[in-house]
Amino acid sequence: MTRRIIGIHEKLPIAESLPLSFQHLTAMFGATILVPILLGIDPAIALLMNGIGTLLYSWITKGGIPAYLGSSFAFIAPTLLIISTYGGFNHAQAGFVFFGLFFVIISFVVKKWGIRWIDVIMPPAVMGAVVAIIGLELAPVAAQQAGLAPWPTSPGQVVPVFEMTPNVVIVSMFTLCVGMIGTVLFRGFMQVIPILFAVVAGYVLALVMGMVDTTTISKAAWIALPQFHRPEINLNAIIVIAPACIVVLAEHISHLIVTSKITGEDLMTKPGLHKSLLGDGLSNMISGFAGSPPNTTYGENIGVMAITRVYSVWVIRGAAMLAIAFSCIGKISAAISTIPTPVMGGITMLLYGVIAVQGFRMFVEQKVDFSKNRNMVLGAVTFVVGVSGASLNLGSVPLKGMAFAAIAGVVLSLIFWVFDKLGWMNKES
Repeated sequence: MTRRIIGIHEKLPIAESLPLSFQHLTAMFGATILVPILLGIDPAIALLMNGIGTLLYSWITKGGIPAYLGSSFAFIAPTLLIISTYGGFNHAQAGFVFFGLFFVIISFVVKKWGIRWIDVIMPPAVMGAVVAIIGLELAPVAAQQAGLAPWPTSPGQVVPVFEMTPNVVIVSMFTLCVGMIGTVLFRGFMQVIPILFAVVAGYVLALVMGMVDTTTISKAAWIALPQFHRPEINLNAIIVIAPACIVVLAEHISHLIVTSKITGEDLMTKPGLHKSLLGDGLSNMISGFAGSPPNTTYGENIGVMAITRVYSVWVIRGAAMLAIAFSCIGKISAAISTIPTPVMGGITMLLYGVIAVQGFRMFVEQKVDFSKNRNMVLGAVTFVVGVSGASLNLGSVPLKGMAFAAIAGVVLSLIFWVFDKLGWMNKES
């Protein structure tokens, strides 16, 4: 039986759309509220601005790209540095506004000169590797959340902590198994909500095993408006934030390309990378002024679409509206926040793996010929830099993982392009 594909512009009945939207909300919730928690601000403001930003992005792209904007992890290190140096999160907000403006400027560059230059700086041999590394880089986090790997306590040191217990492993593996089995066996409407079903099933098991603290829900107010922050203009903070902007730009392009592969639509040209960057940039400028961490397109939601084959932008918009509503309803927000870490760890093991596989899928679909030395070297170096743990400090920002791999691949691609124009490349390349 062939699974039904829900297209980007297809609008489903509310009874079907609502659980699909909630599925996307649960997929991104854990990561998107973790960022503000680490930065010491109200998670509700991030949830509110993520929802508003996603709706703005969807409007600017004319409903042509099914992408959810969640809190970016790339800015955690520089933001913590700014907070410790200048004494407040509001100083970092100036850098967030600059980040949004940077994307807006790049969007006009892309509109003026097109996207052919992307094939020069990030050919399929590099792009496929970078997309695979996005999932591979996140995989250890999923294993830690699932209780299958120790949490790091300091650079070079890991110790087993309380999360690594039999109950944690049971809940995470149960959630993972439900997600896997549901993905391949469910039929009808259940076939498009295996992730949501797995999260609910894992939550119920964790509740029965006494792993859910419900006091947070009882203490929460029904109506609780998010806390806004006014930015403090600080040029030094902008300088600290700037390097991370390059990292997120590479991530944005990678996410849009993998979304194109999943949906079967050329989203890079229609509605276009320039509109995607413009929507993301404007949403981040607004978020920066409001006091929310920067947004970025979310791999978790891309993974949900890849598994369910539901690409409807209306479902994404529904998730954004739910996020806005939940940011102001204290008890609902608190209830979602009680989803145990092992449950999210189990389901993200599947989602992050799907993202990694999409990178290898790009190699196949783009017919990357690794018998050619040029492609072999580009893919090999990009992979090794991304998964080896290699790092390089770019100003105050440690460059590693997907970001380091993307930049290494881009630099090497440009070098080979120059060699090719000079006629220095041998025939085997």
